[in-house]
Amino acid sequence: MRHLFRHILCSTLLLGGLAAFVSCSTTRRLGKGEVLYTGVRKMTFTPAEDSLRIPAEVISAVRQPLNVAPNNALWSPYWRTGIPIRLWAWNYLYTPKEKGFKYWFYKRLAKPPVLISKVRPELRVKVTEQLFENHGYFDAHGSYELVPSKHKPDQKAKVNYRFTVSAPYTYDSIEYLTAPGRVGRIVDSLHAGTLLRKGAVYNLDTLVAERNRIATTLRSLGYYYFRPEYIAYDADTTQTPYRVSLRMRLADGIPPAAMQPYRIGNVQVTLVNPVPGPFDTMTLGDVRVRYQQPLKIRPRILAGTIRLKPGQIFNVEAQNRTQSDLNKLGIFNSVSLSVPPLDSLHEGQDSLNVHIYAAFDKPMQAEFEADFNSKSNSYLGPGVTFGLRHNNIFKGGEVLALNLTGSYEWQTGNKSQYETRPSAVNSYEFGLNASLSVPRILAPGFRYRGFTYPAHTTYKIGADLMNRPKYFRMLSLNLSAGFDFRTSPYSSHNLTIFKLTYNRLLHTSHVFDSTMQQNPAVALSFSNQFIPAISYAYTFDRLYGSRQRNRFIFQGTVTEAGNILAGLYGLFGSHGEKRLFGSPFSQFVKGTAEVKWYHRVGLDNWLVSRFLIGAGYAYGNSKVMPYSEQFYIGGANSIRAFTVRSLGPGSYRPPKEMVNGYWDQTGSFKLEANVEMRFKIMGRLGGAVFVDAGNIWLLKNDPQRPGGVLRAKNFWKEIALGTGVGLRYDISVLVLRLDMGIGIHTPYPNPDKRGYYNISKFKDGLGLHLAIGYPF
Repeated sequence: MRHLFRHILCSTLLLGGLAAFVSCSTTRRLGKGEVLYTGVRKMTFTPAEDSLRIPAEVISAVRQPLNVAPNNALWSPYWRTGIPIRLWAWNYLYTPKEKGFKYWFYKRLAKPPVLISKVRPELRVKVTEQLFENHGYFDAHGSYELVPSKHKPDQKAKVNYRFTVSAPYTYDSIEYLTAPGRVGRIVDSLHAGTLLRKGAVYNLDTLVAERNRIATTLRSLGYYYFRPEYIAYDADTTQTPYRVSLRMRLADGIPPAAMQPYRIGNVQVTLVNPVPGPFDTMTLGDVRVRYQQPLKIRPRILAGTIRLKPGQIFNVEAQNRTQSDLNKLGIFNSVSLSVPPLDSLHEGQDSLNVHIYAAFDKPMQAEFEADFNSKSNSYLGPGVTFGLRHNNIFKGGEVLALNLTGSYEWQTGNKSQYETRPSAVNSYEFGLNASLSVPRILAPGFRYRGFTYPAHTTYKIGADLMNRPKYFRMLSLNLSAGFDFRTSPYSSHNLTIFKLTYNRLLHTSHVFDSTMQQNPAVALSFSNQFIPAISYAYTFDRLYGSRQRNRFIFQGTVTEAGNILAGLYGLFGSHGEKRLFGSPFSQFVKGTAEVKWYHRVGLDNWLVSRFLIGAGYAYGNSKVMPYSEQFYIGGANSIRAFTVRSLGPGSYRPPKEMVNGYWDQTGSFKLEANVEMRFKIMGRLGGAVFVDAGNIWLLKNDPQRPGGVLRAKNFWKEIALGTGVGLRYDISVLVLRLDMGIGIHTPYPNPDKRGYYNISKFKDGLGLHLAIGYPF
């Protein structure tokens, strides 16, 4: 622990000295009378009465216009980093010559100072008072005060904001909207479900939502030209203190067409191909279609997307669904739907003609991609992909894709103590995979219909060859079919109704064979076998909170393998080990649950946490799960202080003389938790501070791996813990990430270092990972 404190102390002193040096040079180029804004010192919201409590959502909303970021803001707009590098560059790297390296460097790095005159605190006070009024606090009064810096009182200042807030105004009486004729009857039917309630606090957002609700209903009943702004409010606050008399009315100057319902007139569809050709026509019921030959969509598919039928009441929702369903086919470059504008209507006209224009996209696509891949198991290396796609193979939006992949990978992170070479696990891999994706659900007895959200049926077939020099060469064949669909904007589902994988070892080395002989359980997981599986995955992903400052993600998966096949064998009297085409098949059940929570702190900083738990159990025709289905931990996207497969199961640690001991560091139960603070440093460069914890265990005892079974007695001692810091560089299309993990506690005992901090040397607990993308 003494070594850890020494490193932290040295880093702190170094950063402090650099901050002191740079902070003296941030006002060099300021003009006369200009004052550098260094952040908000304090915001005070004082209730006029002791019993008054201002809701947190109101405070969060009114803070927004006051939260102006100073130069080099880090956690929040309240304070700056100790090293305002971009402001320092603006002061010292300026050159009047608009060319050369110095000018280029200045343009990339420098940022002008944020001045008090640009922040305009007096205007922000008025805006905040208006926001209080929008939430019903009409008697909120604010002021501001500049707090000069002690070192340069004439050139630097923070801002104090103070607000005194009286009780909110509530609705004393509400006069609901009245309108003539059928519009009035429709509005009357909506009165019972109104969002406006007597006694509720006045709120502008509620008023806007109520008039949107009325306008949406009218437009769905044929009043196409009615708009929310045609409804106005009169609010009287002079009759009774802290009470509002509200009156809803029709706005002045509403065009007569807005108060008239319309039916659908003629519906015409125009389809245009990328390559010009002769036009032809056809009819789909009452819809006339004009298209360029050849027709690149099946008529039945096209008819299923058009929700607008001549003679029906014009429904805006049907209009939006028509355009959305055409776009969801994925075969059009652009889709537009037009209705006559208001100023072109004829007197007495009661129907609206609809014209749908859709331009087909080019169906064939070829892709060649060369990149640097980073995988969740800490393997890193270059890869190439060549892909061919036909986006409309059967004229219904079906996508046929063929991909040829190749990659070379090596493991990142600190070297395990039982490894003898820095690059003990280098590998290369080749794969050929084909898939067919249909933009609808295809199942026996399931009749096609349009979905509110995208839905796909996907078939896949492929082969992968993995070669690990000095160990093995494995061929993996796979065949699958499944459905992807959404049931809400936040909920998505993946159901794989059939997946068959066949793994076969083509070649093994003497080193690999000797390792498998030392651990028969691991050898079984590598045996040639079929994996017939069915799986279901559910994902809930939602942004919420004030200005969507929070994001919550839940992902759960359940997989079963071999049960249906084993049941069929049992019906025909088969006992003992069951085989498929001469090879045994796996039988197990496996489930995982993962929760991720993101909370925005300040402007562009995020506090992110993850909790993951998973378990798998082999039975019947299998003693262990296939090696590819077992859990492992550690690496660039896990506990970053430790190399992948260098922890667990439990307190087990391979003997030092077992060079390839990482093969048996897998388990059937996994628990992991991570917390990471991500913050901006400057420009595209960001940083992170993180804490990782977790381990894997066995659910069945294995004599070859003592201490690996999950037991409550030693559970907390067997949780590995690591912390660390990292850098992230965002280049728009991807994020480059460099993390340095620092080990705090290992689950296995260390005879050379007792206590919770059981790392022998500080350098032994360091893990360096270069990766692409965020870890979670």
